[in-house]
Amino acid sequence: MKPLRAKLAAYDAPQKAKAAGVYPYFRPISSEQNTEVMMNGKKVLMFGSNSYMGLTNHPKVIEAAVEATRKYGTGMAGSPFLNGTLDIHKELEAKIADYIGKEDAIIYSTGFGTNLGVVSTLTGREDFIICDEQDHASIIEGRRLSFSRPMKYRHNDMASLEEVLERCGDKGVKLIVTDTVFSMEGDVANMKEITRLANKYNASVMADEAHGIGVFGEGGRGVCHHLGVTDDVDLIMGTFSKSFASLGGFIATDKETTNFLRHHSRSYIFTASITPAATAAANAALDIMINEPERQEHLWNITHYALDSFRNMGLEIGHTSTPIIPLFIRDDYKTFAITHDLLEEGVFVNPVVTPAVAPEDTLIRYSLMATHTKEQVTRSLEAIEKVFRKHGLIK
Repeated sequence: MKPLRAKLAAYDAPQKAKAAGVYPYFRPISSEQNTEVMMNGKKVLMFGSNSYMGLTNHPKVIEAAVEATRKYGTGMAGSPFLNGTLDIHKELEAKIADYIGKEDAIIYSTGFGTNLGVVSTLTGREDFIICDEQDHASIIEGRRLSFSRPMKYRHNDMASLEEVLERCGDKGVKLIVTDTVFSMEGDVANMKEITRLANKYNASVMADEAHGIGVFGEGGRGVCHHLGVTDDVDLIMGTFSKSFASLGGFIATDKETTNFLRHHSRSYIFTASITPAATAAANAALDIMINEPERQEHLWNITHYALDSFRNMGLEIGHTSTPIIPLFIRDDYKTFAITHDLLEEGVFVNPVVTPAVAPEDTLIRYSLMATHTKEQVTRSLEAIEKVFRKHGLIK
């Protein structure tokens, strides 16, 4: 056996979990993404989705995707730099820029590719990229690809951020990059203080609103809009794969920055453009988010109901104040076992274990959609209480 294959063959953690009957990944779903999905021939409550607005099966979104496919075909067969720019791409970019409150926007093929291509491109060897220690993997990978000096501050710790900014000194560009809603534990970045410190130390700010758009702000415009700091945040990133019920990502910023990115960002220049169907679906979803505020209102109603219920059970849910609710277990194997048992009870949730988090921070990620009914949430809470009690996590 060649050395590479021998090295990879030594990785047997998935095999061990499968042998124990608790392997929790790549579980096939045989229906549309909805509040209930079909798995192995039975209905399961879905509490593991990022479709916060519940629009993946909305008739208007589906019809928009179908009509765009009929007109433009199924794919772009090229990057936006060459043959892959459609009129609907430009229309959506303008619409996103106006929605977010920036001069311009660029559409990337994925959210991961957006962060990768923006963070790795904007700064140079004499500059600094400053990240929250719990930033998304796409931000981390973008920072790794950059020639800039990487800096990290303790999670949501503004004193730590200021210490890092002071260490950077007066030379070079300082770019602070943070999630607005942290995807695993559901807590919200202190964007007001981050922007205050950025102004104090002449730094720029990039905010990843992947899990904030649709949930926060008027019309779902995100945490920056909700907190009134849009003008103080230089770049606002978002994804189409969550509240927009599609696939892709965007960066909204000033025209000088978009001009530079369009001609230098490798994950933009060297990747095929977002498909016509995905473009039209995101456009339709945006219209629904703006015109149906009752969806957002209902999402927050059931979020508060679930948060209160988990606290009353005595479960540890950390600092979340969002539809992303971590249920801390703090044991890898037990996290897998609880995920398995909950699926047996008809509730789909996501396990978060090492190396995504430290071994002492493992958790179940429970997330809500605007289309969940209170009755469905109640059924999930009853199942969770039963399973957590079985495993000794509720006294």
